[in-house]
Amino acid sequence: MIAAEIGFDLSNITAFGISLAIVGYVTVFSALALLYYAFSNIPRIINFNIRKKLMRQGKHSEAQIAGIQIPGEENAAISLALYMFLNEVHDEENKVLTIKNIRKEYSPWSSKIYNINRF
Repeated sequence: MIAAEIGFDLSNITAFGISLAIVGYVTVFSALALLYYAFSNIPRIINFNIRKKLMRQGKHSEAQIAGIQIPGEENAAISLALYMFLNEVHDEENKVLTIKNIRKEYSPWSSKIYNINRF
């Protein structure tokens, strides 16, 4: 049984291996926490910029309400429109494949006689 022969030997684990694993886990989880914090604060940053722009234009009442929220359906429609617009930029091809038979010189690499086994 192969499964019975597989074993885990704890004597192969060194202090360097443990410290490397700990540093790796800490690095990954701190990067994930940083990304979560950055992505969760993007709406606040965008609303802050919009509020700032409205204050410069003198629209103080609108700046107080500037919790501008766009529903998910509108976000989906905007992203679909952008996707379709950006894919429309490429030329449409006719998707017709033309194969022309071109006569080539003799090559032993393509010769079928060398592929025949002689017994």
